[in-house]
Amino acid sequence: MLPRTDLLAGSRHPDQLVEVIEAAERALHTWQPQWTGFLEGAVLEEAMARLGQLAELELRAAGGHAGAERCRLLLTRREAGLDPEPLDTGLLGLLLSGNFLFDPAEPDEFRSALIQQGWADGAIGDVWLRGDRGAQAIVVAKAAEPTAALTLTVRSVPVTGELVPLALLQPPARRQPRQLHTVEASTRLDAVASAGFGISRNRMVTLIRDGAVRLNWVVASRPGQELQAGDRVQLSGRGELEVRAITATKRERWRIELSRR
Repeated sequence: MLPRTDLLAGSRHPDQLVEVIEAAERALHTWQPQWTGFLEGAVLEEAMARLGQLAELELRAAGGHAGAERCRLLLTRREAGLDPEPLDTGLLGLLLSGNFLFDPAEPDEFRSALIQQGWADGAIGDVWLRGDRGAQAIVVAKAAEPTAALTLTVRSVPVTGELVPLALLQPPARRQPRQLHTVEASTRLDAVASAGFGISRNRMVTLIRDGAVRLNWVVASRPGQELQAGDRVQLSGRGELEVRAITATKRERWRIELSRR
């Protein structure tokens, strides 16, 4: 048995971390590789940091495409000497098609619609938009087995779903880290995130109030929250901003250095 008390001490995501620990214990006991469900970035980072220190355990994250934000963890006993590359990840692609020309949606709205249809959150990986035609997603194949013809509604738009091999998806291009500089009248979350993600200020305010924006992995609800150096802002489907530095200008404004990935 793993030292659960020590591994969970001070965890910000104890419920999800317990599930990872249980998968790790199965891997160690059976000598068989174990996959977790999809984990959001904050849980993934915490699990890798805490369980990655265990000498007998090997961890590998996989999300179905390069640069995936949500990943599953493959847990194996290190002595087993398994090559993780040929192991079946058990993933499929999901094409979600609808006409969003007059009612644009965000990736999290597609995810929420799938969950309302009975899908477990851990069965759904990254979701990204296909312009005004809908979205694509990565899902766990076992969760998709009962799905013959998927229909759902996202916002006001009827959506049909089709399961396809991962190779038929068109995943978003892998983001290379970019260094950005902006000068703002304040260090408010909505102002900085609007500049960093290239989204209008009004749209960013709406996204924050809708719960689509996270600050240091915690859902942000106040557009006017002041940021400081070291803060990280996450927006589903659009990556992450890190505030690298904030300095005052001579005109009582703020020069902000950002890293986007």
